[in-house]
Amino acid sequence: MKKIASLALAALALTSASAQENTPKLSVLSDIKFSGYVMSQYQYTGQDSKESNSFNIRMVRMALEGRLMKDFYWKVQLQVNGNTSDLGSSPRMVDAFAEWQKYEAFKIKAGQFKRPFTFENPMYPITQGFMGYSQNVSKLAGFSDRTGEHASNGRDIGVQIQGDLIKNAAGRNLLHYQVGVFNGQGTNHKDVDQRKDVIGGIWVSPVKGLRIGAFGWTGSSARKGTWDVTDANHNVVKNEDGSVKTQKGVRSLSKNRYAFSAEYAANDWTVRSEYIHSQGYGFTKSLTSGKETDCNVNYAAGDQADGFYALMIAPVISKKLYAKARYDLYRPRAEWGTSRTQYEIGANYWIGKSIMIGAEYARINDRSLAKPDYNMIDVEFDVKF
Repeated sequence: MKKIASLALAALALTSASAQENTPKLSVLSDIKFSGYVMSQYQYTGQDSKESNSFNIRMVRMALEGRLMKDFYWKVQLQVNGNTSDLGSSPRMVDAFAEWQKYEAFKIKAGQFKRPFTFENPMYPITQGFMGYSQNVSKLAGFSDRTGEHASNGRDIGVQIQGDLIKNAAGRNLLHYQVGVFNGQGTNHKDVDQRKDVIGGIWVSPVKGLRIGAFGWTGSSARKGTWDVTDANHNVVKNEDGSVKTQKGVRSLSKNRYAFSAEYAANDWTVRSEYIHSQGYGFTKSLTSGKETDCNVNYAAGDQADGFYALMIAPVISKKLYAKARYDLYRPRAEWGTSRTQYEIGANYWIGKSIMIGAEYARINDRSLAKPDYNMIDVEFDVKF
């Protein structure tokens, strides 16, 4: 009996081992990809008394991405160049997130990533096509924001849900939604006032290549430090001894924005236009080191701003040479007397799929200047891998 039992146990163990060998293993990490790009630039600016021309490394980024346990997509991206103005903004993390993508209609993303505001903000900077993002996106979507927030490349830390709904007969989704909750402080910063930014958008795609959408954003900009006390007319209040009365603590400034967007991108053509409106004051001094404690409000800049752009990128030689033009308007106080307008024309030439040479001429009209009209020339050599 002992021999029979031993033989039975041995057979069972052998069968179990064989079954384990034939069972497919769960891949924890898969599809890992390393990528990046280098954007070099020459730019001439003919602004009166501030004329300049210089070579510049506009951007160098490196990214690692892949899948985790099949249903999760993850990405980590670093910007490895600092700026060339004051040698600040040292190499830093720009993306670090994971997204659960099991269901097309309901995905959850958490970490640091692009704010879900406007069509242009999440676009790849090379394929965006011009010497920079439009002025309204740069000032009102968290690049070089009017609130005084540190430069954040349109990103923040938070959680977002998004999805695609309602398929047509061809299997194409007709509706997309996205909404997220964020700190409101930009990249690599914890929340200061414990209020959160809520940002969302929705768009429809009635025909292939066409998107028509609307976006909303409500939240705050906050800073901890000291500020001058002012009255209802924004005049500085003084103590009995004549000194300026100050206050210390956390100062939170409300921020409300909306955008309307339309884009057609098909058959090698791109036509896009977006309007953004912002309500809310900003701080007088911009954050550069991230440790500033000046909480004074820039009342002179007003609490309203808006901007509009319309662009077209048209194929001359398909997949190789493109002509481009953009009308780009920004009004920092939502008044025509403060408007800055760029009229741009140029071309992009692709060498294969990884190298692009771009050139453009811009005529600038900045009504805040004594001599509002001047010229800009921009030439770029961009490589992605």
